[in-house]
Amino acid sequence: MTAEHDPAVPPRVLVVAKAPVAGRVKTRLGADIGDEAAAEVAAACLLDTIEAATAAVGAERCHLSLAGDLAEAVRGDEILAATAGWRTTPQVGDGFDERLAHAHAAVAASGPGAVVQVGMDTPQVSPAHLLEAAAPLATHDAVLGPADDGGWWVLALRDPADAAVLAGVAMSTPTTYDDTRAALLGAGLSVAGTATLNDVDTVADAEAVLAAVAPGSRFGDAWRGRVPS
Repeated sequence: MTAEHDPAVPPRVLVVAKAPVAGRVKTRLGADIGDEAAAEVAAACLLDTIEAATAAVGAERCHLSLAGDLAEAVRGDEILAATAGWRTTPQVGDGFDERLAHAHAAVAASGPGAVVQVGMDTPQVSPAHLLEAAAPLATHDAVLGPADDGGWWVLALRDPADAAVLAGVAMSTPTTYDDTRAALLGAGLSVAGTATLNDVDTVADAEAVLAAVAPGSRFGDAWRGRVPS
């Protein structure tokens, strides 16, 4: 059994992301709108997510696990400025499952407390989404939020060390949500759910998410300016 979660104490938020370098992010989207445009969209998604995390819990409780170099990235300076006060660590591991486990371990090493982990593919995520994902930790060990593509958009844990069970779970497949939930349950953890959100991986995804983002969002501005006619 993992440690008790005090709902009065804000969780940490962990964002796991790639530096938005053209040709290295959102390659499926890039096949339709071009690599440079896809990197612009990726940067906007990441910036919106960073803003939501900071607003939810404060910069001092936010962590960024980053693959790649912001010096090479679209809007890299802006991302660096937006994460002022955050703890940023490089991703470690061969597969994404290992990198996730290591990212959570780095948060666990920074001190006790719950963690809410998201990626950079759901720019519609709001501070309320993040705090709502943490709320069931009062009675559950973990919270897993499904994505429309069979994956998941959020993982909240009372104890981030429990993310060690992710190692060996295949990521980016149509059964990743089911497989991750099974791994958590198999480790004896109780698991709650959340609302389903869309990842932005394709043009159709982006159009669907556009309707859900706040007016003036960076993603909305980037997509409206880059979408093919």
